[in-house]
Order: sequence, then C-alpha cells, then structure tokens
Amino acid sequence: QVQLKESGGGFVQPGESLRLSCAASGRPFSSLAMAWFRQAPGKEREFVAGVSVTGRSTQHADSVKGRFTISRDNANNAVHLQMNSLKHEDTALYFCAASLYGSGSRETAYRYWGQGTQVTVSS
Repeated sequence: QVQLKESGGGFVQPGESLRLSCAASGRPFSSLAMAWFRQAPGKEREFVAGVSVTGRSTQHADSVKGRFTISRDNANNAVHLQMNSLKHEDTALYFCAASLYGSGSRETAYRYWGQGTQVTVSS
C-alpha cells in the first residue's frame, strides 16, 4: 500500500513558474520509481517526467524538456517537478505516480497514483 499526495498547483500566467511536490507514505520511498503525469480536459493522460529509484536517471517528455525538471528527495519521501516557462498547453491536472518495478513513460508501469493537483496557465 502506497499513498501519494500532490501539492503546489495553482493559477499562473504564461512564462511563470511553479514547483509541484508529492509526498509518499506506506512503503519505503527508496524502493519506488516515481513519475508525473498530466491530463487536460478532453485529452488522454500523458507522461510528463520520471525519475529512477536512485535519482540518477530521469526522463522528460519532449513537450516539457528544457522547461520542466523532475527530482526526488529520498530523505523526505518526496518527488518534485520544477516547471519553468509555463505555457497555456501545460494547463492540466497533474498526477504523481509510483512504481514498484521499473520506470519510464508507460502509464501501466505505475501502480499507485495521487489525487492530482491542478495547474492552470492563462493570461
């Protein structure tokens, strides 16, 4: 059993930044590969970024590469998503996800999910 809770979402203007955080509990955090997904209204849930158990390997979707950065803090059982240069198309409900085995962009690899935090980018 793993519980995930996101925070840090909000309403911002294009070009501004936000930092999302996800707190994990219920399992040793160091055993979980973590990721961020997002879902905009009327669209499928998509992979945003992922980080390995050790934090040594990260992966970012092409749409956010160079703007978003995922990181993990095992000491505090948390994963973060720094979002810079936000665009209108980044507007979505952002989900934190955890995997017991493996990692990557495949949604099916992640067994545990948070409830989501809303990010709205508008002028």
